[in-house]
Amino acid sequence: MTTEKLTIVAKILAKAEKRELVKKELLKLIDITRAEKGCINYDLHQDNENENLFLFFENWESRELWQVHMNNAHLAEYMKATDGAVESFTLNEMTEIE
Repeated sequence: MTTEKLTIVAKILAKAEKRELVKKELLKLIDITRAEKGCINYDLHQDNENENLFLFFENWESRELWQVHMNNAHLAEYMKATDGAVESFTLNEMTEIE
């Protein structure tokens, strides 16, 4: 098992008419995720120019622990609650180089 820290940048673009629903559901993820094993930080941001755009900046102790997070029930519940409300979703797995 690799123990290299993993950074995740997840970009969520909500449909304008569903922005508040998506925001409410994203906010629900924060405390439960921050309590998960391996979570270093899990920070939600909203774009200053496009309020429909949200970004999670996350750091995990390892990719394996992040994958456990990705399979948790609260993420499945988020996906169900926001079905049809998200215009686009991009996720980047990144490694800090400096």
